[in-house]
Formats: sequence, structure tokens, C-alpha cells
Amino acid sequence: MKLVEKFISINGEGAHAGELAVFLRFKGCNLNCSYCDTCWANTDSAEAEDVTPSALAEWVRDTGVRNVTLTGGEPLLQPNIAELTSLLMGLGCRVEYETNGSISLAKFAEMRPRPVFTMDYKLPSSGMERFMRTENFKLLGCHDTVKFVSGSIEDLERAKEIIEEYSLINKCHVYLSPVFGSIDPAKIVEFMADNHMNGVRLQLQLHKFIWEPERRGV
Repeated sequence: MKLVEKFISINGEGAHAGELAVFLRFKGCNLNCSYCDTCWANTDSAEAEDVTPSALAEWVRDTGVRNVTLTGGEPLLQPNIAELTSLLMGLGCRVEYETNGSISLAKFAEMRPRPVFTMDYKLPSSGMERFMRTENFKLLGCHDTVKFVSGSIEDLERAKEIIEEYSLINKCHVYLSPVFGSIDPAKIVEFMADNHMNGVRLQLQLHKFIWEPERRGV
């Protein structure tokens, strides 16, 4: 497995925002979003440590932290991600995948115990919407999240369409999140109010307010 960083911080996003978590960030991504804030981890030249699932599970165990976020890049590109997940859940960890919405979740949804999914839906300003796998929506449950990173009113309008078309608020958590520095969060709140978006939550990336927005390892 190609690991670019591991660290302890708080969850900056999602249903467990503000809670302590261990982050394992893996190298590489199959998308190239216009607003990506981890491009440095996605390139072929990115420095990465070759690690085994057992070594990572041992390190996580020793941290004493039981929320584990597997992220990237795109963590589901790692060939041993299912093995690592099983080892971590065997330690009693809550394992969350931060995934970009372009990879099938089917085989991971069948795992018992099952990881938690935080899945992006890439909106028009990302340039990557054509790669979204909407069939993943039927695999989501009450512990999972769909995240819409929005940089414009056009993005918000498209998010609203997808939320309604797939009845997402009846399946899972649903978040709207601003592209940092591109749209005023107040505009998102106004859009939510104007469109009666009950059950949808605004999400701000806590770590970008606590630390410098470009800082790594937080």
C-alpha cells in the first residue's frame, strides 16, 4: 500500500466532525477535480511509504484512537484496502472511507462488519461529474454520507436535482460544502432556505479554520 501520511487530528467533516480520528492518506487518484486540495498526494512523483495492512493496523492500535478515516487521493484504489479494513474493524475501530464517487462500493458494502462511506458527488465546477457512479446510492444507509462540494449556484442547483432524484435524505446524511474561497457559505444557506432543503446540512471544513488552510497532517 502507498501511504503518503498518517496522523491524529479531529474529523473536519461529516457526522463525526469534531471527534478525534486517525487519518491514513493514500497515494493516487483517478480523478482530477478543479478544486482538489490534496493534489500533492495524487501525482506519480508524490513521496509515499510502502506499508502493509498489518503494520498500519498495529500503528492505529497503538494510537488508542478508534475512529479511522481512510482517505487520499482515492483510498479504494489501494489493492489491500479491504484487508486493512477487516484488520481495523477487528480491533473495534469505526472505519470510514472518504471516496470520490467514481468507484463501485458494492464489494465493500458486503463486508461484515461494514465500513462507513463518505462519498462525494462531483458537481459541474469539478469537471469530473461524468465519472460519478450513481448506482452507489442504493448501497448507502443511515450511517453513510453523500457530500456535495459546491463552488457556484449552478453546482447547488445540480446538487438539489441529485438529492431529489435519488431521495438521498431518506437514505443517508447529506451535506453541502463550499469550495474553500470560491463561494460564501452564506450563499449556500440562502439557497437552502429558498429551496426548502430540509434534511440537508451545511458543512464547513473545521480543520481549515483551526489551522492554516494549506497545512498538511491535520
